[in-house]
Amino acid sequence: MLSFKNWDNKTWISSTKYIQSFNNFLLKQKKLTKHSKFLDIGCGRGKIMGSLSSKLKLINKPIGIDVENHKDFDKRIIFKKTNAIKYLRNNKKKFDLILIKQTIHLFNLKDIKKILSYSYASLEVGGIILILTLDTKSNEIPTFCLMKQKLKQSFIRDNFIWKKLLQLDIKKKITKFNFKVNIKKNIYSKMIKQRYISTLLKFSPLQISDGIKEVDLKYKKNISFKDKLKCIIFLKV
Repeated sequence: MLSFKNWDNKTWISSTKYIQSFNNFLLKQKKLTKHSKFLDIGCGRGKIMGSLSSKLKLINKPIGIDVENHKDFDKRIIFKKTNAIKYLRNNKKKFDLILIKQTIHLFNLKDIKKILSYSYASLEVGGIILILTLDTKSNEIPTFCLMKQKLKQSFIRDNFIWKKLLQLDIKKKITKFNFKVNIKKNIYSKMIKQRYISTLLKFSPLQISDGIKEVDLKYKKNISFKDKLKCIIFLKV
């Protein structure tokens, strides 16, 4: 599985405004209380669940798992550096909400099936699994030419995974999460240099450098767009 460590490091995804907006989205999907138990698969630094923990004054700290060893993880969560399948296979806890946000595409189809099977078994009755991924039909992520090309190629696989998820015989619903991003071009260029999105992971330093130059010519000083995610929610009945 590919891993990356900068998707939530000084990006709009790590901003207070984004986190608050996303947590409001979560609270609309299920009634949650201070007694609720959460698991975040591919949690990054755990800021989303950490914020939600404070908002709900959770009795039980959310658990976040990630293959990257983030030393600056949010102290309001229990962070575990581990593989998702390994953790879920040995898990004895039950959760009310399991979040898989923008990481499902990093697994192969065989592992996705295992993760979903183990996750479903780890839910309380009435619990939900939320899987979010980029909206491939109306994506607005700012790109340079090669990045756009590779992103489109990855969308073919993303759409195949999405189709397989829709075919699962589990009670489900589809929804979306959109966030309006306003970011300075120089900050976005730094994000590209840090390879904030998995599409950039295999690019050479020269390809990244050329891409940043292209972004500088292509976009104005301030970049505005919508970060659009589609979401499938599985409910345990």
